Amino acid sequence: MQTFAFSRATRIDQAIQAGTRASTAQQGAEVRFVAGGTTLIDLMKLDVEHPAQVIDINHLPLGEVEQTSDGGLKIGALVRNADLAVHPQVQQHYAVLGEALLSGASGQLRNMATTGGNLLQRTRCVYFRDTACACNKREPGSGCAAIGGYNRNLAILGVSKHCIASNPSDMNVALAALEAIVVIRGARGERQVPINEFFLLPGDTPQRETVLEPGDLITHVLLPRPLDGARSHYLKLRDRASYEFALASAAVVVHTENRRIVQARVAMGGIGTRPWRSPEAEHVLAGQAPSPALFDRAAQALLANAQPQSQNGFKQELARRCLIQALGTVTA
Repeated sequence: MQTFAFSRATRIDQAIQAGTRASTAQQGAEVRFVAGGTTLIDLMKLDVEHPAQVIDINHLPLGEVEQTSDGGLKIGALVRNADLAVHPQVQQHYAVLGEALLSGASGQLRNMATTGGNLLQRTRCVYFRDTACACNKREPGSGCAAIGGYNRNLAILGVSKHCIASNPSDMNVALAALEAIVVIRGARGERQVPINEFFLLPGDTPQRETVLEPGDLITHVLLPRPLDGARSHYLKLRDRASYEFALASAAVVVHTENRRIVQARVAMGGIGTRPWRSPEAEHVLAGQAPSPALFDRAAQALLANAQPQSQNGFKQELARRCLIQALGTVTA
């Protein structure tokens, strides 16, 4: 671990000013906000992350879950995953989010991990975490050792010739299905970014994973009012039941009336370079009577542009079965 400056912020504007000022003063040197530290500290120890300054934000007033005036939910960036998973509003109206959080890590990690930190969780690609290996995400232009290397756990959707790393988060898949809004404050003021625009595809710049700019701070996440009568579910398939990342997962929110699907939201994890919302699958489902054959067509639409690598072709069939099962659960 390299040396770094450490400071503590007690106000949101103070944190943003400190982050922006440090980036400017040190000519773009990395500045990181830290809360639970469940990802950042690990990566600093591995010398993957080496910020010049770390700003502790645990004392900011961002640790509450509140109902909004329009019937939605406002989730502070510092709300711990363990608390959010069992919050009464989440359990009653956003079950898919609670299920995703409870499947996401060990109890100890959930007690520390935060909403904002989970949004910024970085890939578990072994080459990204090993500084002896080529990784365009860690060192742009160095190459991608995963292409042609060990890629069993990596993405088959949204990949590029520069990066095939998968997004590891469970929470973010559920937030994609719930059409969450990420609220960000920075030097340009406050802005709201739909979660499906928050994450960037790797393309030619895999090192840039989100729309965040230097000094930007995620303050909270907004969930829209739940769909009346909708059911939701998160299904995670993994190598072992205890503390493991998804090989394929599905977050689905479905509203049915008179045995017809009025509206469906579908997102998948473990198979994409970002949490993978699928308008194609949703279009197939809309207005139709639930059936295994329909769910299969939706899965095929979702996976139509899959680009499996040398070791992860099995994810196509696994993801297909995962989505069929999840949709069957919420429409039974």
